[in-house]
Amino acid sequence: MRLLLRTLMAAVLTAAAPLAAAAQNGGYPVRPNPNTQFVYLNGEVMQRLGDKTTRLAQNIKLPDGTKINHKSGMVEMVGGKIITLRQNDYVKADGGVVYATPGSAAYSRGDNTVAADAKFEPYVQVGAASGNASEQLRLLQKKVDLLTRKIEILGKGQTPPPAVAALDTELRETDEALAKIPAGK
Repeated sequence: MRLLLRTLMAAVLTAAAPLAAAAQNGGYPVRPNPNTQFVYLNGEVMQRLGDKTTRLAQNIKLPDGTKINHKSGMVEMVGGKIITLRQNDYVKADGGVVYATPGSAAYSRGDNTVAADAKFEPYVQVGAASGNASEQLRLLQKKVDLLTRKIEILGKGQTPPPAVAALDTELRETDEALAKIPAGK
């Protein structure tokens, strides 16, 4: 009976050891969805996925080694730098930090010269996020294909040069369609 009790006690202690070790090493290891954010809201860190927000029950450690204190918002980065999150700042699943205001970004680097109520300039996505990007890309690829065909035809050195009027017309139409696409929108 005593042997059975010792065996059970050893099994319980062995099973609990990883949890105790996780707490001592700076947080319980988690493997969050890549879209998960750990956001500081109203004095505590919350886990946000989409529009669902849940309170963290314990300190966590992200796969990259970033540690997050669920109560204070203190974050220990992989390199050992410690920052404190402020309202609406968040840590991404990959360990990157996104600051809600210029003041919180400055605060994290020890710069007290930025006003607490400073705002970021509105962010405007340009380039590939453009609503017409796929159409622009399609037309540019078509132009490359037309120019490649024209080079192949003219590169053969035939005398007189072959007629490429149809290709020139198609290139002109492609250029006109490209010119109609608003830049950066």
